[in-house]
Formats: sequence, structure tokens, C-alpha cells
Amino acid sequence: MKLVRTGPIGHELPGVLRDDVVLHVADVVRDFDGDFFAGGGLQSLRTRLDNDRSLPSTPARDIERWGAPVARPGKVVCIGLNYRDHAAESSMPTPDEPVVFFKAPNTVIGPHDDVLLPIGGHKTDWEVELGVVIARTARYLPSIEAARDCIAGYCVSHDVSERSFQLERGGQWVKGKSCETFNPLGPWLVTADEIPDPQDLSLELSVNGESRQQGTTADMIFPVLEIVRYVSQFMVLEPGDLINTGTPAGVGMGMTPPRYLRAGDVVELSVGGLGRQRQLIAQAV
Repeated sequence: MKLVRTGPIGHELPGVLRDDVVLHVADVVRDFDGDFFAGGGLQSLRTRLDNDRSLPSTPARDIERWGAPVARPGKVVCIGLNYRDHAAESSMPTPDEPVVFFKAPNTVIGPHDDVLLPIGGHKTDWEVELGVVIARTARYLPSIEAARDCIAGYCVSHDVSERSFQLERGGQWVKGKSCETFNPLGPWLVTADEIPDPQDLSLELSVNGESRQQGTTADMIFPVLEIVRYVSQFMVLEPGDLINTGTPAGVGMGMTPPRYLRAGDVVELSVGGLGRQRQLIAQAV
């Protein structure tokens, strides 16, 4: 299934994308949130869709706004330097263990919403990533097989970063990762049963039509299932949580000279089989 949420900001309604049509399921599901995943909502929704052909629908081309495909996560866990080429362009050593940090959950916005340059920042950077949404509580997972059972699905995630806050202002990376609008997500969440191998997905990102990132999840240092297992040793992952799994080379910080986003730029990004995003860059006021 492809789970979507559509409608105005703050008033998104759940749906399922099927054959370029959005089936509206608000009468079946309150929202795609932690309670939905924890309560076995995925299986219940599948059963309803298999047996009910009368759900209201809208052609995908007529959708005015796509929201993030899951409601605000309880937490957004990020994995840094998870591609060797990105670690190299960042002049940082390849990590021996996953580099774990957080983004504020309220950074999550729709896939085509504007991204705002933060006041006081001047080095806002792009990062296309594979996003992983958790389906059930994960604590001290004993194996990657156990981790597989805890994944609801996958989506395109844009881990926007303000490098001057992240790297030049002291403290933790969270400061450069948590500015408002800094995590466009979606357009849909593809359930895990439809992605047989999360390590076989292409990643692409362009700025103003110029290709900046081209990679594949096959090049991850720590693969998806190991990331979920590993993180569960240090914190309890809960249904609806989001994990951003790292970005390949091609970020603005790694260019010579470095190049960063400016108001009026357009960023487009995709992950194979998971859809595309497009954001206009604007200045926060």
C-alpha cells in the first residue's frame, strides 16, 4: 500500500494511493499516527480495502496538497555519515558505529511545501535520504530479522541542514537540523511488504534542474535493518517514529567552493519507487 495524507496544513486526511487515485479512508482510520500502527492498523486497512469498493476517491492529479504521509512522529532519529563518499566529502572519518542524532519532530512537513531559510543562517544544505517509519515498539532487538518486523514502510525524506548552526556554533548537530520546515517527507509511505530490498533503491536530488546527488542505498555503511536493531539498543523506538538513514555524496558543503541554498531555488528529489518531492526555498521572516 501507499499511505498518503492530503489536505491543508493541520487538516490532513488519510488516504491510500492506488492506480493514480487517492482512496479516502477518514471514515475507516482517524490518522496515520502511532496509535494506527500500534493497533494493527495496516492489516485492518488492507482488509477493508480488499472488501470495500465504495470508498470515496479523487484522482491524484486533482490533489491540491500532499501532506507528510504520517502524522508528526514522536521522534525523528537521524543517522549521520552513513555513506562512505559523504563522509569523505565532509572530511570526516568513516564511523565504526552509526552516528545517531535527533531532529525536532515539528520539522516534518509535506513533500512539496516551502522550505524556509532560517533567520541568522547562511549555509542551508540539502540531503536526500531514505526514511523508515516504525510500526511497533522496538527495544533491545536481538537481530536484524527482529528489526524487519518493526518496520511499517519507507518514504522519501529530505534532511535539510543549516551547516553554520550545525558545525560552527558549538554543541550538538540538532541545532542545525531542527529549523522549521527542515524535514519534507513523502509524498507517500510505501509499506514494507512492497519494498523487498531497502538496500536496492536509487537516490537523486537536483537544485534548479542541476543534478547534485546520485546514489544508491546499496552504498550505506550500516544497512537499514542494522540501523533499526542498533538504535533499539539505546532508546525505545515507538510506532510512528521516523528514522532518516543518511545521505550520499553531493551535498553543498562538499562542493568546491561550497554552494548553499538561496531564496528562490527549487529542490527536487526522489528515492526509487517511493515518489518525488519538490520544494521552493523561501526566507523565514
